[in-house]
Amino acid sequence: MSGGVDSSLTLKLLSQQDLDLSAVFMRNWTSASSDSIQGCEWEADWQDVQIICKQLDVPCRMIDLSREYWTRVFEPALEDWAGGLTPNPDVACNKEIKFGALMEKGLVDRNAFLATGHYARLEHTPSGQTRLLSALDVKKDQSYFLSSVPESKLARSIFPLGNLQKTEVKRLAAEYHLHTADRKESTGLCFVEPKQKFTNFLDEFIPPNPGPVYHENGTLLGQHQGLWSHAIGQRYKIAGRGASNSEKMFVAGKDLKENAIWLVEGSNHPALLTPFFRAHSWSWIHEEPPPEVYADGCLPVQIKIFSTKPPLPGTLRRSTSTNLAGQDEFRLDYDAGVLNQVATPGQVVVVYLGDWCLGSGIISEREWIFETPSRVGGERTTRTRSMEEKV
Repeated sequence: MSGGVDSSLTLKLLSQQDLDLSAVFMRNWTSASSDSIQGCEWEADWQDVQIICKQLDVPCRMIDLSREYWTRVFEPALEDWAGGLTPNPDVACNKEIKFGALMEKGLVDRNAFLATGHYARLEHTPSGQTRLLSALDVKKDQSYFLSSVPESKLARSIFPLGNLQKTEVKRLAAEYHLHTADRKESTGLCFVEPKQKFTNFLDEFIPPNPGPVYHENGTLLGQHQGLWSHAIGQRYKIAGRGASNSEKMFVAGKDLKENAIWLVEGSNHPALLTPFFRAHSWSWIHEEPPPEVYADGCLPVQIKIFSTKPPLPGTLRRSTSTNLAGQDEFRLDYDAGVLNQVATPGQVVVVYLGDWCLGSGIISEREWIFETPSRVGGERTTRTRSMEEKV
């Protein structure tokens, strides 16, 4: 339980069945983790959990997983941010902490299951396979965040809210007079205060590393304080630029060797909307990818690179190359211009067959090619930039 309305209603629905229930609250972040930033207010969350459990007559306990969260989620994410990548700690948290360390410590009984308030569904096939499906509420679907959890863990999980709409969840919570029925929904990373800028948070952990900011034509526009300050596809505000889309500047690439950020004009610039990318470090829910992606084959899939945006149609195939770490890569082709979605190195990409989630990987290369005048001599040069040096 998190202290929110979703996990509260989950417990209420389960309490109506003939089950032996107990609730557990994870403390993943403490004020000791940061010198000056409090992060999430876990004390208030824990208090709400205790009130709900008392209301429903279910025992509860707190498990401190802050050390595991620091070493298995936060430190790897910090390393990626410092290298200019854009990791997703929430995906790692589900794999490493909620369905990792918590299951290891909390599910000692082999007959026990872990129920959560995630908006996702599970399908148990006649052959014994457990499949992760997207939720019926497409706006609240959280299968993206569960995409790296292996089938063995999903087989011991329950998602009671997968067939409900968020509006129905709120209505039921009010009807049952749950203490958290009117609680405001939390968004963002749990360790960052709601009113705090994310870059200010990272400044506490990552020392400044200034570098140049270039226009696509080679003009020096200014200086950044670190490659983590802006993600690819993000708007970069330049003093004196107009407010129209054609005048706005967007990050199109990062050069690790020069510690430079490259900008282009307009969100529809071709450099932002590349037709394919590669991904590594795949977590296949069923251990192996579909056989169609091997050899010369390709598999039509739905591709999701943002949890809050609809998936894009595309194809998945095994790449003929590996990254610098020697890891197998898979290539994904898609029409980025359809919904104006930009693939960012370090970001999680999730693939689906319909509503069946197959797994996820980490975007390791996002090629972009356009002509720019050289900063020396003025001749025109075709530049190809990616994050290959990092991965």
